[in-house]
Amino acid sequence: MNEQLLEKLRNHNIHERFESANGLSPEHEAVAAEWEAGGVAFAASSGQLEETHGNAMRSLLSCIVPTGESGTPILHEGGVYRGCWLESTGTINAELLSRFVPSVAEATFASFAEHQRKDGLMPYKVTEHGPVYRQIQLVTPLARSVWNHYRLNGGGESFLHRMYSAMERYDDWLMQYRNTRGTGCIEAFSTFDTGHDLSPRFWHVPDTPHGGDPATVDPNSPVLPFLAPDLTANVYCQRLYLAKMAETLGLPDSGWGSKAEQTLEALFGYCFDERDRFFYDRDRHERFVRIQSDVLLRVMACEVGDRSFFDEMLGRYLLNTRKFFAKYPFTSIAMDDPRFDPSSAYNTWGGTSNFLSIIRAPHAFEKHGRHVELTWVIQPILSAAARMKRFGQTISPWTGEEGYTEAYSPSILCVLDFVERLCGIRPTPDGELWFTALRPYPLDHGEEIAEETAYSRTVDGIRFELVNGKEGSLLFRDNTIWMTYPGGIRVRTNRKGELLGLTGMSVQKVRGEVEWNGARTTFEVNGNEVLAYRDGTFVSVQDIGIVYPTYE
Repeated sequence: MNEQLLEKLRNHNIHERFESANGLSPEHEAVAAEWEAGGVAFAASSGQLEETHGNAMRSLLSCIVPTGESGTPILHEGGVYRGCWLESTGTINAELLSRFVPSVAEATFASFAEHQRKDGLMPYKVTEHGPVYRQIQLVTPLARSVWNHYRLNGGGESFLHRMYSAMERYDDWLMQYRNTRGTGCIEAFSTFDTGHDLSPRFWHVPDTPHGGDPATVDPNSPVLPFLAPDLTANVYCQRLYLAKMAETLGLPDSGWGSKAEQTLEALFGYCFDERDRFFYDRDRHERFVRIQSDVLLRVMACEVGDRSFFDEMLGRYLLNTRKFFAKYPFTSIAMDDPRFDPSSAYNTWGGTSNFLSIIRAPHAFEKHGRHVELTWVIQPILSAAARMKRFGQTISPWTGEEGYTEAYSPSILCVLDFVERLCGIRPTPDGELWFTALRPYPLDHGEEIAEETAYSRTVDGIRFELVNGKEGSLLFRDNTIWMTYPGGIRVRTNRKGELLGLTGMSVQKVRGEVEWNGARTTFEVNGNEVLAYRDGTFVSVQDIGIVYPTYE
């Protein structure tokens, strides 16, 4: 089977994968050429996941659209969303795209700096008709996405400097116009400021800021402005990464570290409820808006708290089947809230699982070494993905059926990202390559979605191919077997493919040997345990155990 899979992988024609009945436009020809240079391809011995992966590649092209006076192609949200949104397309979506088509990702990031207003406000979206400034709509921190793109692709300092200057000015705008109560928290003036359409979090609150002015709150609102934990956490994380950029660029110290700490203190001082151990909005009357929503996952994805705090949030909420850990996680409202609405038939954050929540989750889990727990999210989503035909925005938390809209870039990129995280080759901003020896598991009705898999990627001119079979994994480097190892682990190397260590990816202890560089080295590794390869042997450097699902 390994030989057949390799042949299948090596016979992939990238242009055919992208080709439509009408051929490729010039900008899409460039996308296909860039993808081909990256060498990314996926093959499976059985099931529907390979077909879904190919469909995702083709559907991605419909989301890459020439925009603005220059006609530069940037990523659009897709489906009914004709434009590029800062909360998603311009941040987490572009960050994922950066691993596949970095030029389009960089142009997408840059579009928000290009259209920044003179007062420092960035548009909340950019469309073919130009920038729009009606609300702020912040979720994933732009600075981290830009930083990860820069580190991953070796971007030029001129790009980094441009983005840094723009984000510095935007930070000033937010503190001037969205800190009206002087708490240090960032305030929500409307539903759309956080992109939480139809969420009961914002019942009886206008969808947009007063008079369409993002600097003005409705003076007649009985509850606004809200001190918003997700907006505040966004600025906290922004400042952490602006500090990294300033240091890299050799700029004077702007006090980003102390500013970040002040924002973190405000977040916990005003928005964290010690009784529930949860983050809530605080209204104008200093009352908590007690609705448990995916705000928690957003705050965690902004690197708030240490590992013990995240583990507590996993046990209490994120891996709790009464709260957010549905069959197809994560729900946008806790399932035990009477206002929970499981419908995925329309654009809603009132209950159903949204692909934007799903693709934001890895930042939270991987920050704290919770790799095994993340696979419990990836596996059911890929099972559902194998049945996808449209790439909708939402997915039923009960059945996995895709819901509202189609050709939606977050769900398209989720398929590409999750395949790579589970059984592919992922380059990291830290200069590592992750080769993960897991296989998609048939969770839905026992139907096989990909029994054995093969994945390829070219890094710095070196072609790597990973075959995950029933008996173990083979890693090829420029068509020659480079390494062999058992399933259930992640091998970490540098960009040349030289062994750095292993990570346990299974709830079971995995024992075996890695054959590399003419030697066989035995190991045993627990789930989430990190082994370093030193002087021809494996040494444990971290063993944090596993946080298991809860039910009450």
